[in-house]
Amino acid sequence: MGAFGRHLKGVDRDRLVEAARKAMAEQPLIFSELGRALAPSFPGHDPAALAQAARMWMPLVQVPPRGLWGRSGRPAHVPLGLDLVAAPVDELFLRYLAAFGPATVRDAQQWSGLTRLAEVADRLRPRLVTFRDEHGRELFDLPGAPRPDPDTPAPVRYLYDFDNLLLSHADRTRVVTVDYTTQGWGGGNMEQPRTLLADGFAAATWRIAVGRNLATLTIRPFRPLTAAEIDGAEAEGAALLAFHAPGAAQEIVVV
Repeated sequence: MGAFGRHLKGVDRDRLVEAARKAMAEQPLIFSELGRALAPSFPGHDPAALAQAARMWMPLVQVPPRGLWGRSGRPAHVPLGLDLVAAPVDELFLRYLAAFGPATVRDAQQWSGLTRLAEVADRLRPRLVTFRDEHGRELFDLPGAPRPDPDTPAPVRYLYDFDNLLLSHADRTRVVTVDYTTQGWGGGNMEQPRTLLADGFAAATWRIAVGRNLATLTIRPFRPLTAAEIDGAEAEGAALLAFHAPGAAQEIVVV
């Protein structure tokens, strides 16, 4: 429980979960409200810590309008209503490869936050195929996974900040071969770039600004884009703007 653990000594987990379920069965609650609802049943314990314990010990769902596109609301929660079963680590490794293979063990560890996955890879080896990259690192993949020819053209794609494709590999040079700090990203904050891919590699960053009647997409390339790449960025960008700000006039600027 991290910083809240010291406030939870003597708290019975099952009793807390049951009390939280009853409190949220009446109506969705934000965590400050949940803490106040739990406090009378657990005198002497910090209400915020009680709410965070419930958050960690039971599956919850954040209810609308929070999380809806273009809308927001109070971050209220209700119990999920079913018990979650942790996936076996072997299944977790296979699902990772289904999304991101071929990949190394370190890649899977970066994505999952788990360690000692080399043991899992060795156990699953008869069910997998393996390769070596240009650095001699062993890559694992599912036998039937698609692996296009290296010369297959990759269309222009816009990735959002914190996109899984950018964060799910220990070695990100398979996608990112540039230094984001040259475009003003980094500097100790947690901001992540929104990346435009051209031919499968990071070629630019992008932002959208929406005014009263105009949505502007600004693209900042890391290198000169080809005419075909600009055409692809504009076509894909127009679709992105239509989704992001339906009905607004569009402007695409390549800086």
